[in-house]
Amino acid sequence: MTAQSVKIKPFHDQKPGTSGLRKKTRDFMRPQYLEAFIQATFNAIGGGHGKAFVIGGDGRFFNAEAIQTIVKIAAANGASRLIIGQNGILSTPAASHLIRKYGTDGGFILSASHNPGGIDEDFGVKFNAANGGPAPEALTAKMFNETKALGSYEISDQPDIDLTRIGTTKITAMQVEIVDPVSDYLALMEELFDFNAISALFAGGFRMCFDAMHAVTGPYAHAILEDRLGAPKGTVVNGIPKEDFGKGHPDPNPIWAKTLMDLMMSDKAPDLGAASDGDGDRNMIVGRGAYVTPSDSLAVLAANAHLAPAYAKGLAGIARSMPTSAASDRVAARLGIGQYETPTGWKFFGNLLDAGRVTICGEESAGTGSDHVREKDGLWAVLLWLNILAKRNLSVAQILTDHWATYGRDYYSRHDFEAIEASKADALVTELSDKLPDLPGQSFAGLTVTKADEFSYHDPVDGSVSTHQGLRVYFDGGGRAVFRLSGTGTEGATLRIYLEHYEPAEGDHSQDPQTALAPLRDAAYTLSRLTDHTGRSDPDVRT
Repeated sequence: MTAQSVKIKPFHDQKPGTSGLRKKTRDFMRPQYLEAFIQATFNAIGGGHGKAFVIGGDGRFFNAEAIQTIVKIAAANGASRLIIGQNGILSTPAASHLIRKYGTDGGFILSASHNPGGIDEDFGVKFNAANGGPAPEALTAKMFNETKALGSYEISDQPDIDLTRIGTTKITAMQVEIVDPVSDYLALMEELFDFNAISALFAGGFRMCFDAMHAVTGPYAHAILEDRLGAPKGTVVNGIPKEDFGKGHPDPNPIWAKTLMDLMMSDKAPDLGAASDGDGDRNMIVGRGAYVTPSDSLAVLAANAHLAPAYAKGLAGIARSMPTSAASDRVAARLGIGQYETPTGWKFFGNLLDAGRVTICGEESAGTGSDHVREKDGLWAVLLWLNILAKRNLSVAQILTDHWATYGRDYYSRHDFEAIEASKADALVTELSDKLPDLPGQSFAGLTVTKADEFSYHDPVDGSVSTHQGLRVYFDGGGRAVFRLSGTGTEGATLRIYLEHYEPAEGDHSQDPQTALAPLRDAAYTLSRLTDHTGRSDPDVRT
């Protein structure tokens, strides 16, 4: 093997978002595009000489080819050890666990998360740091600066490695280990949860349906739910990962997991329905006739976490992203533990977790996790729900009803307006931002604004400040609307409007969320001049 230096012109569109660099697959397939980003990442971390890395992805189109390229660049940059999931497969939480367990210097995770896959769809690359979590903002800023100045990349001329065979090989001085993607993760889950209680639950006739959406969690769910815990064969559906996710959209919400939702709302519904996304870090939970919003799921899991062995001694604190409802805040207050509100993006939880300030974290975008890794973890959330159901002997609907009777209910919904022309989305946000100081006291669609601001985050651990993290408008009666441009899409701009209304414990918890939130929706759309700016009046996705 020899290494060569390839001269290139720098790319100027490789700024990582909240979860790495995401583009259309064909963009990554352009000559030198992927190579440039990987080399820029090595440069940003001080080079690869003598370092170890985990590599894996969700199996989407171009996953295997991208891994071969990363291996060759790692070799040319002097890496000493690579740990790669068999067939190039690793869920994002499993990759985080391997980074932490084997003490590597970081990892490359190939995924565009919940976005569709295929040659004409989306691809992504994310670098996770040595703590197992997504690269912090300071590092992604260095990576972006490197991409804009990069004049060459280093790559070896070695042949492709065999990703199918478990075992260890050497490429000159670099050790390459192909590992079972599931075994280490399964062992971790056995440490966290009462598998005997969950096995007894299934043995007693409990039924569930887990939709892996032809994404990465299929092998994990088969191994854990069916093989280890004894759930009947067929509990896991769409369990074979496919390059295009079976031409589906691997986003676990009521829109894209409609088949599961229809089942759970029918008279044939099992006791629990669950789904996970492309790379395995998100989850959807739904009981028989009872959809659980991600915000409520976070709150319920936090309130009942003590029922699982790993959390029996209590929680250090709870963290949520700013757009997530305040339901988990009420749990933290009752437990007398810390509560933290961060910007969107799991990387913001990393400092809190590393400092021992929080144990459980969550985002309204269906991500929930704990200090066992430094990523959100879809299967972890499903297993914690199963542990709780096994211990409480109640249905999902009964657990929700009991929770609302104790803490009150945060009616919540997110409205997504996708592929908006970027200039129009920017104009809406800029105009709304400019008028925030004048909004208090004004009324829109019958609701009066009490407070309005732009969210900034002061990290209590390292003192860093993150600004421009979303616009918040509060209304009399306990309502809140948040406006934010998403960083996870690959076309145009996605405007997300988050609506939340709190109903106290003694209030009415039986309303349909869209009905309960209709006045707030009308006020939010009106004050933002949504239709004037975008020509839209209905969201593409409502969750």
